[in-house]
Amino acid sequence: MKLKQGSFLWYLYLDKLYCLLSVRNVKALLEYFHLLDVHHNNTLNDVLFYHFLRHVTSWKRTQIMIVFNMLDWNAMGEIGFDQFYMLVCILLAQQNHLEEQFIFRHSRPVFELLDLDGELRIGADNFHMYNFLFNIKKQELRELYHDFDITGDRRLNYKEFKLFTIFTMDKYQEKQKAEKEQGKTAPLKKKRPHRFILSSKLF
Repeated sequence: MKLKQGSFLWYLYLDKLYCLLSVRNVKALLEYFHLLDVHHNNTLNDVLFYHFLRHVTSWKRTQIMIVFNMLDWNAMGEIGFDQFYMLVCILLAQQNHLEEQFIFRHSRPVFELLDLDGELRIGADNFHMYNFLFNIKKQELRELYHDFDITGDRRLNYKEFKLFTIFTMDKYQEKQKAEKEQGKTAPLKKKRPHRFILSSKLF
């Protein structure tokens, strides 16, 4: 998924450490939310939500409605600003390739979003359904349930999920460190010496 260039979200800045917006950006986003809320209910229904995401992302209708149902945890047919704000942070994290950082920093809200049935357990199907949000690869998903499903019930409770986020974040930081060191130690290309051709006219 890529944000469409020129859309409002394109100009928002997400802090790379905490994966949150600045106060100024939150105020701007709140004004934008009120503009989208044409019914003045301080909420967005499924129609407004759909047209918003069609405008700013490349998601298909099925993906948009899956996300709407995930955020509408009260099954009221609408979402408020809190859910809208979290969605925008997820979109910006994905745009900036900060999915691991976002899940680590906001493990509890992410867990609650993925816990569709409210059973305090997350099955593999939940991850598959929302994989386009967090970009967890199939191999990583298999490793997730193999390594962190301590209870062996093929579902993750919050403690198991938290361990996964810590492990993923450690791997992410190691990868970042390796890339930096590789950049520092990369051999410099030898410059070819310039060949100066002297014209006989100069002498």
